[in-house]
Amino acid sequence: MKLSQYPDNILEIYQDSFRESWDLPALTDFGSDEVMTYGDLARRIARVHLFYKQMGISPGDKVALLGKNSSTWVMFFMATVTYGATIVPILADFNSHDSQHIINHSEATLLIVSQSAWETYDFDQMPMLRAVLSLETRQVLAERPGEGEPSPRRVIRNLTRKFRGVYPDGFSRKDVVYPEVDKDATAILNYTSGTTGFSKGVMLTYGNIAGNVGFGIQSRLHYQGSRALSFLPLAHAYGCAFDMLVPLATGSFITVFGKTPTPKLLLKALAQVRPNLVICVPLILEKIYRKQIVPMITSRAMRWVLAVPLVDRAIYAKIRNKLVEAFGGEFEEVIIGGAPLNSEVEEFLHKIKFPFTVGYGMTECGPLISYTPWRQFIPTSCGRVLPNMEAKIVSDDPANIPGEICVRGQNRMKGYYKNPDVTAATIDEEGWLHTGDMGTLSDGTLFIRGRYKTMILSASGQNIYPEEIEAKLNNMPYVGESLVVERGKGLTAIVYPDYERMDSDHIDSSRLPELMEQNRLELNTLVAPYEKIDHVQLIPYEFEKTPKKSIKRYLYS
Repeated sequence: MKLSQYPDNILEIYQDSFRESWDLPALTDFGSDEVMTYGDLARRIARVHLFYKQMGISPGDKVALLGKNSSTWVMFFMATVTYGATIVPILADFNSHDSQHIINHSEATLLIVSQSAWETYDFDQMPMLRAVLSLETRQVLAERPGEGEPSPRRVIRNLTRKFRGVYPDGFSRKDVVYPEVDKDATAILNYTSGTTGFSKGVMLTYGNIAGNVGFGIQSRLHYQGSRALSFLPLAHAYGCAFDMLVPLATGSFITVFGKTPTPKLLLKALAQVRPNLVICVPLILEKIYRKQIVPMITSRAMRWVLAVPLVDRAIYAKIRNKLVEAFGGEFEEVIIGGAPLNSEVEEFLHKIKFPFTVGYGMTECGPLISYTPWRQFIPTSCGRVLPNMEAKIVSDDPANIPGEICVRGQNRMKGYYKNPDVTAATIDEEGWLHTGDMGTLSDGTLFIRGRYKTMILSASGQNIYPEEIEAKLNNMPYVGESLVVERGKGLTAIVYPDYERMDSDHIDSSRLPELMEQNRLELNTLVAPYEKIDHVQLIPYEFEKTPKKSIKRYLYS
């Protein structure tokens, strides 16, 4: 089967976008009055290119980028990729020990880092770095030039004079010229946050980027003049592709949200920016549902009203309108990805006709594998497989029994950096990437059941998907989060209680064992006999999570 192929020369797309959108706003930081136009962005990128050239950085060299989301972070990322070097974005939530390991493992020669983070790093422990630049001031924080190499500090001091010499008439649209880079060259070396141990370096090529960006352009997820609010970590593939790479390829205006996205701050930003597309993880919608919608629709009076035909439609429409307005009121759809969406939340959003859809992907595909616009979205699915991708289910009966989802196509990574054994274990001889996710495939649409590694085999030989049990438990009274694990011959639910809800309902914590036992008994009436929970274990602190808010399950098994 011949797959649809999106343009391989991704840098030509950015070259054209920057020229065509020259005077349009490109970037701003939330809460700031400063706006960077596409012309400003292209000019700053050109200065970085000149700095790289003066430093002797060659295409393919690694540049590490570490810091919270900001317009300057975006500028350095784009400058590196459009130069032909390999960007190594490091999640700001990684501790300094893990980040230093990534910097060394990636063989980065330059580090661009926020000054506050740099205070916890040891330059002597990163011997391959030639220089460290401040993300905020672009000043040199540390340097180690080799013999015969220029001093980075001197290069920075002379950069303005050099830039004027290269562009004596000023930098203009015609000067935006980016190289044609081999589609198989590594553009991004993305170290996964991972929920099963230390992260691996995913090699995403220029062709992989073109596949994701090409689909985003063709689907009009963003377009010239549209507005985007970027609040997911840009160092993660999901936010990187659809909150940065696609918008900049189309001439969209990105407001970068660099703060911790608490519901209060995020709702304020959404109301101010009024984005035309919202990219989010399930946690955001689930919190709004549990804290604002559930208390309203479960009150005695509301339950009575919702039982009245026609009246229920009016109330659901009112809830929908309030939810749409909370997300800015001017978006085409909300795309949910990064983790499974709670089934009860999904069912309710579908019932009130909220414009949402669920996509599926992974860092190893940069990230998109499947997506369907919200009007064609099938509830409980994660969209149709992309035109430039293939998927299959490795199972004896793919139509009925979940098997492992395997994918290949333009978006599939080149492999794991300096890790041929893990690459060979993940990508088979026919090019199929084994995702580790269990699901089914029906007429091109994917349905996910859970992770292969978290699946529990019961004593009777039944497959148990803990995520499905957790989804039911998480909707029960005073449950904040949960994990279902195998303990001995039975199942235990580890629960972090919803203390905020308990306080608002004036429930003393001494009642927790009683309340959770009631939840356990109720849950056991909703699941299969082999899925019943034997015990509930309470924990006083939230589960430790990855930057994309997935629980690090391996810590609790």
